[in-house]
Amino acid sequence: MDWKTRQVGDILRHALLEDRANHDATTHACIDPQQKAVAVVLAKQDCVLAGLGVIGRTLEIFAELDGTATAVPDIACHQEIFDGVRIGKGQQVAIVRHDARVLLSCERVILNFLQRLSGIATATRRYVDEIAGTKARLLDTRKTVPGLRVLDKYAVTCGGGFNHRLDLSDGVLIKNNHIALAGGVATALERAHRNRRGEQPIEIEVRSLAELEEALQHGAEAVLLDNMTPDECQRAVERVRRHIRRVPLEASGGITLQNVRAYAEAGVDFISIGALTHSVQAVDLSMRLQTA
Repeated sequence: MDWKTRQVGDILRHALLEDRANHDATTHACIDPQQKAVAVVLAKQDCVLAGLGVIGRTLEIFAELDGTATAVPDIACHQEIFDGVRIGKGQQVAIVRHDARVLLSCERVILNFLQRLSGIATATRRYVDEIAGTKARLLDTRKTVPGLRVLDKYAVTCGGGFNHRLDLSDGVLIKNNHIALAGGVATALERAHRNRRGEQPIEIEVRSLAELEEALQHGAEAVLLDNMTPDECQRAVERVRRHIRRVPLEASGGITLQNVRAYAEAGVDFISIGALTHSVQAVDLSMRLQTA
């Protein structure tokens, strides 16, 4: 992740503006402007870390918004602490030495991002561990918080998952509403082959083995098996093995930690999980400050 990109900067800037961090009434009233502090970010539960770069970038953007020439923050992490690593309860994530006022004003924004992204990475790793030893790869979806997609999807990769489409321009995925409005699987695929841009792959969603057959006969290059059972997915895999060319299969819908292994063992290539990002539980992290 390049934390210096304009896209990431805009996300963090918006969060600071939303919190009016550069108009922190309590910190202005209580803390000497010359005061220095040490902030220790701690894990209060076992988790997979994601978003460590948020700390320095947020402090940097705050300085731009505040218009103050604050010193560059001193951020120290143990060499074994980085995005994607498992950390234990009570373990130090980072130690930051900086202006006390700045640290207090940025504390909540920093923790909000670290907690959410680490929650996504932790949930992703649980699913990845469940399907270990199979050929299936775990994918995310576009079910992300509006405006946070680039960070949400980065957190998935920290947990060992893979990114599917970043946005609607990133490949052709024909879903049930496209099929309904186009007039059927065959028509939707025919139009997609005729109108796609460049070499974009064409994937189509099917909800039955009969629809799978139709999709294969009309040039589907990848197929999403929507809300099928593990047994139906296995039968789909067996059918595709007899097809004249390789067609990757993705299982999606109704998949949980309790049944994801069964889907992986059915032989699908990919398993997509919307819950990785749309209903993630933030992990418990804290920031403790003391006088420098």
